[in-house]
Amino acid sequence: MSEFSFANLTPDFILDAVESISIYPESGLLALNSYENRVYQFKAEDNRRYVVKFYRPERWSDEQIREEHQFAFSLEAAEVPVVAPIKIDGESLFHFQGYRFALFPSVGGRQFEMDNLDQLEVLGRYIGRMHSVAGATSFSYRPTVNCQDYLHNAKAALVESQMVPMHLETAFMTILEQLIKKTEQDYYQVDQIRLHGDCHAGNILWAGDSLMLVDLDDCRQGPMIQDLWMMLNGDRQEQVIQLDTLLSGYEEFNSFEQRQLNLIEPLRAMRMVHYMGWLATRWQDPAFPRNFSWFATDKYWEQQILALKEQFATLHEPALRLIP
Repeated sequence: MSEFSFANLTPDFILDAVESISIYPESGLLALNSYENRVYQFKAEDNRRYVVKFYRPERWSDEQIREEHQFAFSLEAAEVPVVAPIKIDGESLFHFQGYRFALFPSVGGRQFEMDNLDQLEVLGRYIGRMHSVAGATSFSYRPTVNCQDYLHNAKAALVESQMVPMHLETAFMTILEQLIKKTEQDYYQVDQIRLHGDCHAGNILWAGDSLMLVDLDDCRQGPMIQDLWMMLNGDRQEQVIQLDTLLSGYEEFNSFEQRQLNLIEPLRAMRMVHYMGWLATRWQDPAFPRNFSWFATDKYWEQQILALKEQFATLHEPALRLIP
C-alpha cells in the first residue's frame, strides 16, 4: 500500500470499517484537524459520540501502536486524565482492508491557556502524575527522542525534497549545519522515561473543571523535560516564572532532575529542524500543499534562516534556572 493512499478513505469505506467492529454511525462524518492521520467524529446509534482515527500507513508498526494504547490504558488506570482508545472484545487496534484504525470517545473542552499560571500549575501536577506512572516501565518498540531522527534524518529529508529555494540554499544549509553541530554537543544523555512526546497546548483540553491530555500518537522514550518545555513562551523572565509554576505542581507527584533544564534549548532546536523535515517528508500527501502552502514560498525559508540563527545564538546563552 502506498504511504499516501488516504484518498481511498471515502465516506462509505470509513463507515464500512466502523461497522466492521459493530459500531453503527447515525450521523455524518465530521473531519477533525489532523494531518499525520485521518480522524473523524460521528454519533452512533447508541447515542454516543465517537472519534475514529485511521493511522497513516507505514508510519508505525502494530506493536508500536499497541504500545501507545497500552500507555494510555496504564495512565487511565492510574486516574491520569487522558483520552484512551476504546476496547471491543479486548482489542483496541482494528484492521479493515489494509488500514489500521482505533476508536475513541469524543471529548470536548476549551483550549488550554498557556499564559494562565493557575492552569500551568494544574498541568504540572498532571504531567508529574503521568511521569510517575510512565517511569515504572519502558517502551520496547516506540522510538526515542534522539539527534539522528530529529536532526540528521530531518536534514536529509530537506535535502532530498529540494524545497529550499536555490538562491537561499547556501545560507540555509550553513546555519542548519551549525545548529545541528551545536545541538548535538549540548544534548547529552539523561534518564529516559515514557513520554507524551508532543505535549503542547493543542493537545491539552479543559473538559468541565478538569484538564484532559489528548493524542499520544507521538509517545516515545526521552527526557522528562520534553513534556514540559513546550509550555514556556515569552521572554526569559516570563519563562522562568512559567517553569517555576510548572515544576511546583510537577514535584508534588514526581521528582525532577534539575540538570535537564540544560536540554530545553537543544530540544527546541531539534523540534524546529524536525518540523521542517516532517513537512518535507509529507509534501507528497495532497493535504500538505493544501494546508501548508507557505512552506513552498521564499518568505518562509528566509524566516527560517533568521529563526535558526536566533536559536543558534540562544544555544550559546546560559540555560534557564529557577529563582532560588
